[in-house]
Amino acid sequence: MPKFNHRVIAVVSLALLLIVGAASAQDQTTQPLPPAYSLTGITHIYQGWNNCGPATLTMGLTYFGYNADQSSAAQWLKPNTEDKNVSPWQMAEYVNTQVGADVSALIRYGGTLDLLKTLIANHFPTLIEAGYNPPSAAQGWMGHYLLMSGYDDAQNVFITQDSYDGPDLAYTYDHVDEHWQHFNRVYIVLYPPEREAELLDLLGTDADERQNMINALTQARAEVETDRQDAFAWFNLGSNYTMLGEYEYAALAFDQARNIGLPWRMMWYQFMPFEAYLEVERYDDVIALAQANLNDGGGQFVEETFYYAALARQALGETDRAISNFNGALAFNPNFTPARAARDVLASQ
Repeated sequence: MPKFNHRVIAVVSLALLLIVGAASAQDQTTQPLPPAYSLTGITHIYQGWNNCGPATLTMGLTYFGYNADQSSAAQWLKPNTEDKNVSPWQMAEYVNTQVGADVSALIRYGGTLDLLKTLIANHFPTLIEAGYNPPSAAQGWMGHYLLMSGYDDAQNVFITQDSYDGPDLAYTYDHVDEHWQHFNRVYIVLYPPEREAELLDLLGTDADERQNMINALTQARAEVETDRQDAFAWFNLGSNYTMLGEYEYAALAFDQARNIGLPWRMMWYQFMPFEAYLEVERYDDVIALAQANLNDGGGQFVEETFYYAALARQALGETDRAISNFNGALAFNPNFTPARAARDVLASQ
């Protein structure tokens, strides 16, 4: 792994100026908000084993009248109960392809506390993915979904539906922002399709997906400039560069994040480093990250581990090993569509 150096910082900072330019930060539609607000009609659900994602998503769906049964979402999102991760895109795909036509899901990045309050006050249940430190320090950092169901400015807290710790839990604004940063402040909005135009209006410049990525990049840039030792800020910088197709800069940012130090479970949940390193042909690094996941006691239960290893093997011309790894991902999760598509194309060649 490259050593931390100021030349790389200068290169990445210059890249930020070139790509972001004069782009402004998020510019959501402004409107007066009540000082406190809570959604009603949500049923809290305690998660089953490794079932944070499906349980939290199901809680959000109960707002629209769906049954408070997490098993339906779990069976599609993670057929293997040992699966350690369900990604935001999978949650949205489940809503948009498997749930009824009366509810849709939208993903964006680089959210703000004010935006969360705006969405809640306008009756849009919103899920976030955030870092979580269990009561037992020995367990270590992990990823966790929260359903944001209310807020109170007088107490500076959000009210959340937490599938692990319980219903109607209050987390301070600072706590939410700190731990939400660990996941590039990603958020999933649930909404009825007939309200899509209203939702996009509330999102302001974040309504456009590419502009949202630029906004999130601007946010990460500011945090890197504030604290050059903030590994999460560097990681978010890399993630946003990857989504924008600027893979060289993304790889440099991920190198910095890894050099500073990330939680050992980080690659169970977020996979943009695999994407960036693949695009810059650092295949050995991709395989090393996948191997680290396999060695750490839980990453073998993450289908993306096998998927990205397969892509690296494919790029190296190791067709049989690539197909084997694609099959490994699908054996673990038959609904992981990227692995199926890539395997079928490779097998047909």
